[in-house]
Formats: sequence, C-alpha cells, structure tokens
Amino acid sequence: MTDAEPERVEQEGVGVPDALQRLWTPHRMAYIKGQNKPTTDDVDGCPFCALVELSDADALIVARGSLVYGVLNLYPYNPGHLMVVPYRHVADYTALSRTETVELAEFTQRAMTVARSVSVPHGFNIGMNQGVIAGAGIAAHLHQHVVPRWGGDSNFMPVIGHTKVLPQLLGETRAMLAKAWAEIEPGRTPSGR
Repeated sequence: MTDAEPERVEQEGVGVPDALQRLWTPHRMAYIKGQNKPTTDDVDGCPFCALVELSDADALIVARGSLVYGVLNLYPYNPGHLMVVPYRHVADYTALSRTETVELAEFTQRAMTVARSVSVPHGFNIGMNQGVIAGAGIAAHLHQHVVPRWGGDSNFMPVIGHTKVLPQLLGETRAMLAKAWAEIEPGRTPSGR
C-alpha cells in the first residue's frame, strides 16, 4: 500500500469495498420472506380481504366498485402498478360470476385510462397468475395486475441489480391515481374519445 491509497479496513460481514454504488430497497425483504402472505385458502389472514376494512389511503386503494376494487401493489414492478381485486374471496377466474367478470374488466380498462392520463405509459402488462405454480404470490384470492410500461423501464437496475427504482412513494402514487380516477368518466379515453 502506498501513502496515496486509503487504508482498507475489513469489517466482519461487510465485504471488500468495490466501486459499485448501492441502492437499498429494504421494503422488498418483507415480500421475499413472504410476510403477511396467507398460508391457507381461508379468508382469515387474506390480505386482500383485510384491505377493504381499512381506509383507502392506508390500504392504498385507488377506487372501490360494487364487486371489485383497485389497489396499488405493495411490491410494484413499475410505478403505478395496481391490481383489480374482487371483494369476494375466490381463487379461480372461472369461479367469478358474470357480473364480477364484467366489473373486473371495466375496472381494468379504467385503470389503463387513468394511468394514461397521469403518467403516459407506452404500454401495459395485464394479467393474472392462477395458482402458486403459475407465480401467484397470493393464490387464494384472485387479482389482476395492471402494470404500466415505458420504453427502457427494464434497464440495468432490474436485470443486473435485481432492483426497481420507483420515483414516488406509494401513498403519493395512490393519491394521484385516485384523484384522476374520480375525475375521468368511465369509458372515456384520455383524449376524450
């Protein structure tokens, strides 16, 4: 070591210093560990059933319908990632009633319209994972994801760093989307068509 080089002090568990910058996302650990994830198919312990008892702000609910509600994903893939969830505790899409299916579809369309008016995404991923083997984090309660996408949103951070950078707190995103949801008439596109 020369006089110009700083002395490297290794601490147990810290590792060897390198040139990489760190972006810490400790909130993701709750998701990784399965915190609040139901262990049975029962309504008791289901986070989607519990959310509806909270205030919209506390639950991150963007809008409530008669049979379904829209809620921000607590562990979003992208900013504005929300889910459309039936109030009824049902696991399989084919178990929805006709009216639940219609309202779920209408809420999905409205979520897209609201996201377009607020954040102008270039596209969307829309879908649901049916069953644990298909990737459902909470398989016991059906939920449809609506994920806004932008060109370049899959950059080096998620690919190399396994980290998503979200530019806004979830509460702020919820307030912005809820305001737009209330202002935009159902069935209207952002351009007014």
